[in-house]
Parts: sequence; C-alpha cells; structure tokens
Amino acid sequence: MKAIVVHEYGGPEVLRFEDFPDPIPGEGELLVRVIATSINPIDLKRRSGEAKDFFPVKFPGVIGADLSGTVSALGPAVSGFSVGDRVFGIADQTYAELCVVKAANVAKIPDGFDAVDAAALPLVSSTGNQLITVGTDIRAGQTVLVTGAAGGVGRSAAFTAKERGANVIAGVLKKQLQQAASIGADQVIATDDDAAIAKLSPVDAVADTVNGKTAEKFLSKVKNGGVFASVLGAPQNAKDYPDVKVVPVYVQPDTQGLVHMAQAVKEKRLVIPLGTKLPLKDAEKGHAAVAKGGAGKVILVVNAK
Repeated sequence: MKAIVVHEYGGPEVLRFEDFPDPIPGEGELLVRVIATSINPIDLKRRSGEAKDFFPVKFPGVIGADLSGTVSALGPAVSGFSVGDRVFGIADQTYAELCVVKAANVAKIPDGFDAVDAAALPLVSSTGNQLITVGTDIRAGQTVLVTGAAGGVGRSAAFTAKERGANVIAGVLKKQLQQAASIGADQVIATDDDAAIAKLSPVDAVADTVNGKTAEKFLSKVKNGGVFASVLGAPQNAKDYPDVKVVPVYVQPDTQGLVHMAQAVKEKRLVIPLGTKLPLKDAEKGHAAVAKGGAGKVILVVNAK
C-alpha cells in the first residue's frame, strides 16, 4: 500500500509518500480501506518528536488518529460488521491506504453523512465530549467556561455542556468573536482581554483546550470546590489553587458518543468548521498549514487526485 511514512523526527518535510507493508487484522480487528483522515495537533507533535516520551514513532512508521473508510476484511472473532461497511473512529497509523483498527473502536458512519467529512470528527468530537462528561462532569444549572471554544474540541465541549443543561461561556480570541455565534454558547469572552476576564464572575468549572497563560488566568476564576479539566495537563499555577480539582482528560474511543456527535453535526446542531481537503500525498503541505494556524480541520483524502 501507499502511506505517509516517517523515517525520523523533524518538520513537515519528513512526511514521505511511499510504499509500506499492508497491515493484517488480528483477533477482534478490522482491516479498513481508508477514505480519509484528518490532521490533529498530536500528529504534529508525533512527527516532530515533541511527543516521543509518551507517544513515540517506531521508525519507519505511520502516524494519524482519525479514520474514515470502508471495511475490507474482518479479523477472527469480529461480529457486527461486514465487508463494505462505512466506518469511522479513532485508530493509529491512518495516514495510509489501509489501516487495522479494533472493531470496538469504530462505528458505522450515519446514513447520509459524507465519508470524507466524517474523518474530521473522531478525535476532536470525542475529546470535547469527554472533556465535559469525564473531566468537568458539569450539571444542569451550573456554569462552565470553555477555553479555545472556536476550535473543534472546544465546540464539541460547549455542545456537550449545553446538552447537559449547563450555562456555557465560550472563551475565544478577540479575532474570533465573529465566529462565536456558531458555537451556541450563552456568553462569550475574549481570552486575550484581561479587563473582561477581571470582571468575570467565578464559574463552577473550566474545560480547557489551550493550556499556557490562558489556562493560568482562568484557573483563578474557578470557584472553591470547582473543577478545572484540561486535555493538555495542569496549568503551571495549579499549586496556588488547592481548593480547585484539576482533572487531566485522556480521550478514549467511545463509538456511542462519536455517533451521537456525528448526528448532531448532520443535523447542524453542532458546527465543526472544515478547512482544506488535500490528497494524502500532500500531507507535508497539510502539516505546514496546520502549524501556521487557520480555520477548519485539514482533511487528507486517500484517493484524491
């Protein structure tokens, strides 16, 4: 098969489109012919070596977490799927024409949902959903502030919190304030406006997707006994707020939650902005674009010309 192969850590230029051995499904696994994948920040960190201490690449190796494709073969002891089923989910080594994934980690793509667009959802929607359900465990009537709410993870977190009946404050940059209307929050605050932050009343929880100085600022806005949940680790000043529970969130495959989020996108109750769609062979360009920042998920399409 063809794949984007990494032989060493480095910049986008280390992503090479070349031949790689076909994977073989084992017990409980599916072989999926990949339709599309998408680029996530963790992909950049794995490629560069920033994540090598906890998520190394075995060279030569393939990266990628988002998967959308069709079932090509079933491994032993797999039930509930048939060859030809359209599936999506969180996997590994998805920058390739073929991918092996645990059957328990994928779901059938909802009818009427574009398979290419489905590749944008697994990691961001699952992470945002679990940031609320596992991380903050926010309840109806409580208030949660979501940092980085304009991004895919942040939007998914805001949507999940609203479904739970919470009051949601969307934290976005000043330049993103016009985008904020599509997030569906009750209130919006600019995370780079210190005067506005100073006036903010204490909240029950913060769902953090950005870390850094922004996280440190908003940790101080959590009520005593409240929760600060983050997908990027504890803020540097966490020790200064012993009465706030800091919860790290590590996403786990959740097919039921993924299908629920996909249905919300299909029904336009949740908006995950899509950006450029590139052929898989142009992963280098995609990584360079994501590194510069911009609106929307960058999708890599396997059979695009």
